[in-house]
Amino acid sequence: MPRPVRGRDGAGGMPYIPPSISFCRNGSPFMHNAARLQAAIELLAEIEAVPRPADGTASAYFRDRRFIGSKDRRAISDRVWGVLRRWAKLTWWLHWGAMRTGRDIKLTARHRVLADLMITDHLKADEDLIGLFTSDRHCPDRLSNSEMAIARAIQGRPQWSKDMPPAVRFEVPDWIWSRFAGLYGEEAERELSAMLDEAPVDLRVNTLKTDRATAAAALEAEGVRVEPTRLSPLGLRVRSGRVNLGGLKLFNDGLVEVQDEGSQLVALLTDARPGMAVVDFCAGAGGKTLGLAAAMANKGRLVACDVSEGRLERSAVRLKRAGAHNVTRRVLSSEQDKWVKRQARTYDRVLADAPCTGTGTWRRNPDARWRLTAEHLEDLKGRQASILQSAARLVKPGGRLVYATCSVLPEENRGQIDAFLAQHAETFRLKSVGEVWAEVIGSPTCPGDGETLRLTPCRDDTDGFFVAVLERTA
Repeated sequence: MPRPVRGRDGAGGMPYIPPSISFCRNGSPFMHNAARLQAAIELLAEIEAVPRPADGTASAYFRDRRFIGSKDRRAISDRVWGVLRRWAKLTWWLHWGAMRTGRDIKLTARHRVLADLMITDHLKADEDLIGLFTSDRHCPDRLSNSEMAIARAIQGRPQWSKDMPPAVRFEVPDWIWSRFAGLYGEEAERELSAMLDEAPVDLRVNTLKTDRATAAAALEAEGVRVEPTRLSPLGLRVRSGRVNLGGLKLFNDGLVEVQDEGSQLVALLTDARPGMAVVDFCAGAGGKTLGLAAAMANKGRLVACDVSEGRLERSAVRLKRAGAHNVTRRVLSSEQDKWVKRQARTYDRVLADAPCTGTGTWRRNPDARWRLTAEHLEDLKGRQASILQSAARLVKPGGRLVYATCSVLPEENRGQIDAFLAQHAETFRLKSVGEVWAEVIGSPTCPGDGETLRLTPCRDDTDGFFVAVLERTA
């Protein structure tokens, strides 16, 4: 499909509007359903083709197509993320339909969107598809005989089938299903089912500027219905559907920040206090850095480190908006940067939120499960071990190293801690997360066994997180 011409035409100086765009009575543009469908196919194909996360690809796609209005973006995104969440089942049905009709098919984004229309939207092949696949400009090409045959074969089929293997039913790669079964046992199906749901929107209240009750009242006044999060004393969960946070005064003034409840707990359990020297060793775009700065009440020294200068630059905007003034940003060449050696044993708290598989965030990032390979996991395990070893050098005697991931896989979590303690038994000990929780959070009691923290979407309705607190003893 040729892409719409960008910029202005040569005659009247008006922005180019594709013919598949119409206008509402109030003058705002909207796309016909067929054009939305083609845009979804385009975007899904780009997500498949590039290695970056789907949300980044989608942002770039819409940024390059300013003529697409907010309602159309929502419709296109809903289709694409729906296909990503149902990827394995749609693929299974397409193969089933191809076998049943004796067709040879090489699956593309177009085929998966077609299957979603038949399986999820329950369209009728000979009635509904003709008006969508028209070959008109900015609309999907007409269906081939093979595509129509497969569409007819899978028409009316349910999303789930008893013939589907567990990995297909629960939308995970085959190689990882056994790992989940070993981790959760009889609860594996419930845990994986919870990961198929869409994650809620959680906000962290910025205590540098307000408190939770005041923020909740202000959000309600702006038409956003919220409720306190169950575990985090700083969280508010949005209950009024999707919200354009960028249009909220409370957000733009830095009184609230988008952050999953589990991620809020990671920052809280670091137990950073006013006047301390603290390092956020893998700071990224600064979500947990903001929580640490608030816990320190802008008093003390907080260093946000990362190997990506771009991520740290993006954090600068958030820090300024939040009014966090005690943060120094430092780009590291690697976890073994010479700065670490120079700063050895000088920090009270070091948070190492290590790069990981992100299996705990699959509700938000459904494409991530299909990018994960066994080889990638092995590479990450090596990097996590290296980060732990290096970050430990920064901790002063009596200080703490907090290791965290947004993964639920044991080899990235307790496995890393056990391996580290086996090498550092004389200098570090595992401090009970339950004890830290009681001191910092109090009520409700810490979920799990208290030795380390393991959050899951099913049990805790947060992203999956792991937290361990290590204390330097010598």
